Amino acid sequence: MHHFICMMFSLLVITGLQVSVESAGTRSERSFSRHYKSELTVPNGGRWGSWGHREMCPTGTYAAGFSLKVEDHIGYRDDTALNGIRLHCVKKNSKGSSNSYHSYASVHSDVGSWGRWTDIKWCPSGFLTAFQLRVESPKGLGDDTAANNIRFTCSGGSLLQGDGTHWGDWSAWSQTCYGKGICGIKTRIEEPQGIGDDTALNDVRMYCCV
Repeated sequence: MHHFICMMFSLLVITGLQVSVESAGTRSERSFSRHYKSELTVPNGGRWGSWGHREMCPTGTYAAGFSLKVEDHIGYRDDTALNGIRLHCVKKNSKGSSNSYHSYASVHSDVGSWGRWTDIKWCPSGFLTAFQLRVESPKGLGDDTAANNIRFTCSGGSLLQGDGTHWGDWSAWSQTCYGKGICGIKTRIEEPQGIGDDTALNDVRMYCCV
């Protein structure tokens, strides 16, 4: 029995070390204290939930692409629509072929519990510089979904629209980055409500770096 306990303790120590290394590796992909020039907001964000932590692209990189976590329409049950937004961060001139990148880092703030991640949408050139958010206004006794989709402009002039859902209205455009581009994100997420009405992602803020 003593030998068994020793073996189990050793296994727990090894597992703990592996988790620490993996966590450290994931953490090093982000730049938590990176300085930013401005914060981008839109006026129509949902009112439910709390703000997550600001998550920044690694120093020297900027968001050139994004993907969404979306729950598809599920009929007469509780829809949550947009659940998460990832930024995909690259260095300048790191593009490969087929409008993709050889190497990139992905960052996101808080994420809802439902849906699946869509394919990445990349700027044909440049970085993300401004956004619009599609948000459904409160429905009273109906099914609320809050944020549904997002659009970005690229510094090269292109417009990218996410593969989100269709409820609600588009906001006015956020301010535009006057640095190189968007480099960070913070999301407002409502936690699961049990038997109540779930909305998941309600609002988002983006950050610009020079």
